[in-house]
Amino acid sequence: MRTRVCFVCLGNICRSPTAEGIFLDLVRRAGLDSAIEVDSAGTAGWHEGKPADARARATATRRGITLPSRSRPLVAGDLDRFDWVLAMDRQNLADIRALAGGAATHAEIRLFRSFDPEATTDEVPDPYYGGDQGFEDVFDMCTRAAEGLLATIRGASPGT
Repeated sequence: MRTRVCFVCLGNICRSPTAEGIFLDLVRRAGLDSAIEVDSAGTAGWHEGKPADARARATATRRGITLPSRSRPLVAGDLDRFDWVLAMDRQNLADIRALAGGAATHAEIRLFRSFDPEATTDEVPDPYYGGDQGFEDVFDMCTRAAEGLLATIRGASPGT
């Protein structure tokens, strides 16, 4: 059985594509490509069809990671399609829960940073309006959280 993970931020051009790219790389290096499906989405559709922000892509490239995603909005069906829907901040978490409308969903909906053992806050800050250092910091946060998430998934799925 495949585990499906979707990372979610506001516009799906900075944080969630960064998390997706990092997690895809971790999954590939662990040999789990066929066991784990990875995607990302945004709670707003402003950038639909566009690649990740150039600064996010540049940061990832410097670290040997590709960000392959194209922005798309999160839709209600995603909450039943994915096992994990991981928000980058509390507002995105609230928006995801509002999309669910109080209905039970298949997905475990939570903050992505809850998997980061070094987290001093539960949010991944939005680097969009800041400088390059913000993208570097977000990359590091997402890397730690992605490693924690993969360990959690592997622990929850014997044999993977």
